[in-house]
Amino acid sequence: MNIQKYWEAVLRQQPDKIKPFFHKEAYINWHNTNERFTVDEFIKANCEYPGDWDGMIEKVVEKDDLIITVVCVFSQDKTASFHVTSFMKIKAGKIISLDEYWGDDGKAPQWRLDMHIGKSIE
Repeated sequence: MNIQKYWEAVLRQQPDKIKPFFHKEAYINWHNTNERFTVDEFIKANCEYPGDWDGMIEKVVEKDDLIITVVCVFSQDKTASFHVTSFMKIKAGKIISLDEYWGDDGKAPQWRLDMHIGKSIE
């Protein structure tokens, strides 16, 4: 499976290019919001999400029938940014299950800043 092409289709919100990556029995879980989607529901949620998006794959780990990706997703106008960790179970070369964990990017909370611990990753 070409993970670069998959993420290009997702970020560009291209339904006809996203669907072929999925097995016909696939399901998608968004754990942060306790939602399970069919492939068609996932594509609708992704492609009808407001705005224009871009992103960058930061990490890919492949082991047997599992692909794990970490992707920075951001609006093209740079007003919103997220990180998503995706666990893709592969069957017959297609995604059979996708578990995603989304988080908003932002600065550390004030209580931690007040402690003067940690430093910027970049």
